Amino acid sequence: MGLEVHVELGTKTKMFCGCSTELGAEPNSQTCPTCLGLPGSLPVVNAIAVESAIKIGLALNCEIAEWCRFARKNYFYPDMPKNFQTSQYDEPIAYNGYLDVQLEDGEIFRVEIERAHMEEDTGKSLHVGGATGRIHGAVHSLLDYNRAGIPLIEIVTKPIEGAGVRAPEVAKAYVAELRELIKALGVSEARMDQGQMRCDVNLSLRPSPEAPFGTRSETKNVNSLRSVERAARFEIQRHAAVLSGGGSIVQETRHFHEEDGSTTAGRIKDNAEDYRYFPEPDLVPVAPARDWVEELRAGLPEMPRLRRNRLREEWGVSEHDMQSILNAGAVDSIVATIEAGADSAAARKWWMGELARNANEQGVSVDELPITPAQVARVAALVADGSLNDKLARQVIEGVLGGEGSPDEVVEKRGLKVVSDEGALGAAVDEAIAGNAAIADKIRGGKIAAVGALVGAVMKTTRGQADAARVKELILERLGVSEG
Repeated sequence: MGLEVHVELGTKTKMFCGCSTELGAEPNSQTCPTCLGLPGSLPVVNAIAVESAIKIGLALNCEIAEWCRFARKNYFYPDMPKNFQTSQYDEPIAYNGYLDVQLEDGEIFRVEIERAHMEEDTGKSLHVGGATGRIHGAVHSLLDYNRAGIPLIEIVTKPIEGAGVRAPEVAKAYVAELRELIKALGVSEARMDQGQMRCDVNLSLRPSPEAPFGTRSETKNVNSLRSVERAARFEIQRHAAVLSGGGSIVQETRHFHEEDGSTTAGRIKDNAEDYRYFPEPDLVPVAPARDWVEELRAGLPEMPRLRRNRLREEWGVSEHDMQSILNAGAVDSIVATIEAGADSAAARKWWMGELARNANEQGVSVDELPITPAQVARVAALVADGSLNDKLARQVIEGVLGGEGSPDEVVEKRGLKVVSDEGALGAAVDEAIAGNAAIADKIRGGKIAAVGALVGAVMKTTRGQADAARVKELILERLGVSEG
């Protein structure tokens, strides 16, 4: 197995020109003669993109080239306005690295990195008509070149061997760890659902570890962690079925289908020599100064796996719970909520409970919800000081998510504070006892568990705004019963 991951860098301008990279603009409004490949235009390298590439290389334990060049990768496709892609081939900026990934059972698997190189993205094709949204069967196609020229880093693994039946799991874990690393470096948001990070899954089978590699297939542009795992598993099974039946694998690119996890043939896959690589004549070589490289190395953040292990120990949670937090994308939100004053248990409780449920219902990640860590910390503080109980706190969160204002504003507008006035509570308790004489007698007779019914009656009377623990104490006091 080999994985090629393309990461769109979060620069303000494109790789070789000054056009904006901002999303959502009118089609073809962010273009110029350079990114459209018009005659006479000349490229200029984006310095921030080079810096980002070096940071990624360092974080992947790569060697950073003292001298490297861009190359032209020649092929025709409508979304390639120049008919070639400016990339790097045999002289990448970073090479010979590795990334250790942790599988769900705690096993550490090392994925070796062949290279990380700089290149530019293509434009975007929209195939109109037909049933699949792909070019096959389309009536016509529309082209948007706003994306053409956006900086990309392509990270290519060495052949991943030894994973066996766990290969799909390794693929998913590797891409997940890589995404967290990219986000930690701050060089890209790495949103797979928006195409900022996408994976090509290369796979082949052979009869034994000593045999030559088999013919490979490449499943292109897989854009979610779950899909990376499913694509690898499907291709393993497909290859095995073809080979077991005496057939031959065709070297080709394939399309992944989210609806059923299958892949279908795309086009015959070219070899490197078919792209007729040659050095880009319009760009000078890139030669990063060693002191600059070391300065960037010294400024790298704590790596995600080390950070997670540290946080897991600090929070006192299990590997399984930490994996759930990671899967929910809630690590940073929880950290920020703790920094805003909440304790770790409360921060985890709200982000992994009520907020995760809301995110799941809306089909977004928790950090996309319209609530800040500081607001969650404020809700936790109101619960801690007795102003809110859990039921009321959920209503406050609902109000904040609904755009009703800050937690305090929602509490005020909805009248959600816990009823703590002893007189009001006492009256509600007396009413509950008088209206449930049989239950009261059971409690007097030693059936303390029956007190829950009376607490429920008081909570109903106070619209859930009473302090349940204090209500229970008052009921037992009124009935002359000791819980002990």
